[in-house]
Amino acid sequence: MAEQRLTVLIALTDRARAEELAAYLADYEGIRAILSQEVVPGKLADSTFDVIVADDASTDGAPVVLLGERPASNVRAILKTSAADPVIAAAIRLAAAGYRVAPERLFDGPDEHNDEPAIATSLTHREREVIALLAEGASNKLIARRLGISAHTAKFHVAAILQKLGAINRTDAIAIAMREGLVLL
Repeated sequence: MAEQRLTVLIALTDRARAEELAAYLADYEGIRAILSQEVVPGKLADSTFDVIVADDASTDGAPVVLLGERPASNVRAILKTSAADPVIAAAIRLAAAGYRVAPERLFDGPDEHNDEPAIATSLTHREREVIALLAEGASNKLIARRLGISAHTAKFHVAAILQKLGAINRTDAIAIAMREGLVLL
């Protein structure tokens, strides 16, 4: 079964960067990229696009991959303006699939639409460091080395993360952490 081709609106103020990104997405990622300058006002709604890549989050409708730091409700990914094209392409695919890729500081408090505390608040600072290393593919021994702790303590932290996230294994924990915005790509 062929993967569905994504349609992405590139709404960057830097036209040269927008053209460069659109060319990369079309040539190497198979993504249909449309520059905002090519859209005739009133012809296409934001909902026509699977994802919008912008440096301003004022658009409504489709999920936004923001190259900047001004969050909004429809922003699914926040990346540095200097992010590499393959990283942006990965964020586009994740945003289209419903994942959030954002700095954890945006998700420190409880979700305003939910009385349950956000998962981010249930993880300790050390557990957040461990989940970030897990996302990089680190083993317990590597986690221990990087954090200056014993392998037993690293294993303990991984077990605590699995329990708190309700994950069945490390891969599941990473997927949950990505959906919740705990892991930044």
